[in-house]
Amino acid sequence: MMMEAPAREPVNFAGLLKDAVFAAAIAFGLFSLMLGLKTDQTLNNQMVLVPRPGLLATVVGLVFIGRFLIGYWQAINAGKIKKRKAAATPLALKIEKYGTAAFVGFLFVYPMMVLGTAGPSGAIKWIDNLGIQILIYIMLGWGLNIVVGLAGLLDLGYVAFYAVGAYSYALLATSEPVKEFMAGAVGPTFWPLWAFWICLPVAGILAAFWGVLLGFPVLRLRGDYLAIVTLAFGEIIRLVLINWVEFSGGYAGISSIPRPSFFGVPFNATESGFAATFGLEFTPIYRTIFLFYVILILALITALVSTRLRRLPVGRAWEALREDEIACRSLGINTVNTKLTAFAIGAMFGGFAGAFFAARQGFISPESFVFLESAQILAIVVLGGMGSLLGVVIASILLVGGVELLRELDFLKAYFGDNFDPAQYRMLIFGACMVLMMLWKPRGLISVREPSVFLKEKKAVSSDLVKEGHG
Repeated sequence: MMMEAPAREPVNFAGLLKDAVFAAAIAFGLFSLMLGLKTDQTLNNQMVLVPRPGLLATVVGLVFIGRFLIGYWQAINAGKIKKRKAAATPLALKIEKYGTAAFVGFLFVYPMMVLGTAGPSGAIKWIDNLGIQILIYIMLGWGLNIVVGLAGLLDLGYVAFYAVGAYSYALLATSEPVKEFMAGAVGPTFWPLWAFWICLPVAGILAAFWGVLLGFPVLRLRGDYLAIVTLAFGEIIRLVLINWVEFSGGYAGISSIPRPSFFGVPFNATESGFAATFGLEFTPIYRTIFLFYVILILALITALVSTRLRRLPVGRAWEALREDEIACRSLGINTVNTKLTAFAIGAMFGGFAGAFFAARQGFISPESFVFLESAQILAIVVLGGMGSLLGVVIASILLVGGVELLRELDFLKAYFGDNFDPAQYRMLIFGACMVLMMLWKPRGLISVREPSVFLKEKKAVSSDLVKEGHG
């Protein structure tokens, strides 16, 4: 006799409607002031509130329909979730293994593709604002992934190491005593051309030093307490940069930071510049392409080092610490050194990214290193899947690249008015992405991982086998 399939439980439509109405009521309360009212100015320079009931009703209606459809999908697929996860495990690992290599290959040809399609003038925007910006956050996400994804240490102040690297390079490169010393030792033109390459490792070392300093006070802390202390550390660094005006310039920041050179060849229009040296016509696109490949190489070094360290004893100690610190101690692992190495190495890559950011911008101020930056980097790690390199890449493209693409949606002004700016709603979209990810993929986009060590055969580690709250 053939076995009958188990009967599916009927869908509770009353409960779904109640849940959808509740979600719509919350949306109405949240958006009634942000979207339901608009400030405008009259001819007498008086500010008035213009109601927008149509837009508010549209958003609330979309929330109602979306919540109802989500609940219905969850109800009819309740018995298929475990089977679907088990079947998707090998595919996810193949995507992570071969997708990362394919993405790296695409990045190497990306500047040339954009240059060939958009031309030198139009390519700067797509290479700089989109490509370089995404790669900076990919590198920061991979650096924080060592601390959060591998070691399981929740860090809400990672932007502090980013700031340490940026200010380390900016202060050393613009210091008058350093300039005078280098001018007397090797000549006046040496330091402006080679400052970035000399200060880049110094910025990483100083950031790692601050990572160790942060690690010592939090050795006995875990979970929420660790998050609060790291958050406070990031704010302390920012407040020091604001108030110590003689050291950091305060809100005025540091300007005239030397830009990276092509190993001693500047990107300018002089006879000794890059274009004249190689017989090319001068254009700013050469500097932009060079910066793209510099941050690409730095990001690949970050990925390579973190991947190699994961297979070494220190990497396996990080993963043991993430799963259970008490069991980790019982196995004889030095948890003090394990935590300090995670903080130091993760901070070092944040320092490298900060030095590149300062060199790329030519100007830095404390406003570039607010808590929102730490939250965005942590969101990239969590949404991508803690411990997954490809997941961080996908999350960076969605969160950072998506915000940049919002600036190109000018056609929406025809529906919402000439004063509508899609980029202003980036945090709203960011929050919606977080909610959707928590509903569909609570463990991140790449929720399976390949074991560092295995017995006889390699088996994928599903998210169901990982302790809740520890990655």
